[in-house]
Amino acid sequence: MLVLVVASFQGKTSSGELRQGAARGILAVGALLLALLALPAILPAQGKSDWTVESVLHELDQQSKHFRSMTADVERTKVTVVVNDKSSEYGQISVRHDEKMLIELTKPDARTILLSGDTLWIYTPRTKRLEEFNLGKHRAVVDQLLLLGLGTSSGDLKKHYLLTLLPEETMDSKKAVVLELTPKDEKIRNQIARIDIWFDALSWLPMQQKFFETGSGDYFQIHYTNIARNMKLPDSRFKPFWPKDTKAVKPQG
Repeated sequence: MLVLVVASFQGKTSSGELRQGAARGILAVGALLLALLALPAILPAQGKSDWTVESVLHELDQQSKHFRSMTADVERTKVTVVVNDKSSEYGQISVRHDEKMLIELTKPDARTILLSGDTLWIYTPRTKRLEEFNLGKHRAVVDQLLLLGLGTSSGDLKKHYLLTLLPEETMDSKKAVVLELTPKDEKIRNQIARIDIWFDALSWLPMQQKFFETGSGDYFQIHYTNIARNMKLPDSRFKPFWPKDTKAVKPQG
């Protein structure tokens, strides 16, 4: 899901590997989006210590109705278990309720990821390379991964995911309610075994998502801080604009 997640699957690969990487990247993007677009509303819920899956879904169902946009700082960490490798990337993200997303990574390497409609762009300033992906062929999978998104009912969530409430945790000095989602769709489950989401128990903002890759035990984790909700984000913020000397490619996937 960008260099946040998508760029995890980019690099010097063969055409076959590139096609496979593109597909994995699209699935990963969808998983990231489902969490991002699930951003809840402004009103805090009453504090509880006896949460159930149904009561958590009720809060998310009610509060997501108010979501319009968000901005946040992001820290994305990829962990490869077998070699005990851990790497992190940092940047900012902007998301709008009409499925537009802009991620501007600043370190360790600059990169821009832009999603608008069925098109995903990844621009790397260092190499002046622009990759453009058409998500249309994978729309059904992406749409299902968006089921935790804006306006999705709790009934739809239960239809497409096995939901488990995990023990409460403390994160960033706040009480967090943790929900585990196991995809029922085999295509998704072949890539992502499960997704854990940490929600602030008072504001119901997502604090962190953790995506577990199927088979390998590897995972990537996205941590959100300095979140601003329902800011006015103009269309111009999500318009593709690249330098004139950009080298554009369209990997097939």
